[in-house]
Amino acid sequence: MKIKVCGMKYPENIQELNKLPVDYMGMIFYPKSPRYIDNQEWQDGANIQSSNIKRVGVFVNSTEAYIVEMIDKYKLDLIQLHGNESPDFCAELNKFIPIIKAFSISESSDFEQTKAYEGLRGYFLFDTKTPQYGGSGKKFDWAILDAYDGDTPFFLSGGISAEDVEPIKAIKHPWLYGVDLNSKFETESGLKDIQLLDQFIKQLRNE
Repeated sequence: MKIKVCGMKYPENIQELNKLPVDYMGMIFYPKSPRYIDNQEWQDGANIQSSNIKRVGVFVNSTEAYIVEMIDKYKLDLIQLHGNESPDFCAELNKFIPIIKAFSISESSDFEQTKAYEGLRGYFLFDTKTPQYGGSGKKFDWAILDAYDGDTPFFLSGGISAEDVEPIKAIKHPWLYGVDLNSKFETESGLKDIQLLDQFIKQLRNE
């Protein structure tokens, strides 16, 4: 089970995260988000190495030019597209970087939208459908994951907390690739509770 910690904002917190067995670290490039990272505060730590953790840039309906600029500036390994990006737009960027395409889910029919994006080099991410873009801290009914019959591995997102270890282990979908953790592991927006993350990861991986 892969672990993605999203919404990292502070250099010192990123250094602490480096000590954990985390696979992906998400940085948000959406100005309306309280976890928006492309600002001077983070510039001072822009050269921090994230060890073996892959850097994921999260974008919402951004231009291709802006995304390419941020890929270079922040040395991103993957990009996560969390808006209404078309299959053609994704395919163009996918030529030179893996993509995590996010989908808003509330009922089983919502998985139909994923079919136009099959074949991308990367992953899907299933998040809870809300009026706004990005995290809501709320879950959707994980039982409807059985309705997803695509071939692309996916991250599970949306309100996952430290209490969800056993429910996650109970999910038997063959394409569940990892979990996406954010607000339920924070002491404030963008600041992660490293000890809580450590405990959760150990329990999830039976360590």
